[in-house]
Amino acid sequence: MTRMVFCKKLQKELPGLARAPFPGPRGQEIFDNISQETWNAWQQHQTMLINEKQLNMMDKEARKYLNLEMEKFFSGEEVDQAEGYIPPEQKP
Repeated sequence: MTRMVFCKKLQKELPGLARAPFPGPRGQEIFDNISQETWNAWQQHQTMLINEKQLNMMDKEARKYLNLEMEKFFSGEEVDQAEGYIPPEQKP
């Protein structure tokens, strides 16, 4: 049976994650309050930010930046976009 959560971002009851995305209290908070749909959308956005902004994940500041963007994304706040980025499904 699918585990349901009230998604913090989408403000409705949706299927939740199968397990916490990472260990610790932050992972548990995401597990308890973020839907699978929202997590998938964040993963796509995060990948775009890493690629388009050429972030080095070995850099502490890059990881700090992504964590801040993740918080904003889950809270429904405006998040950074890559200038000139066109999603693959919208390219001519």
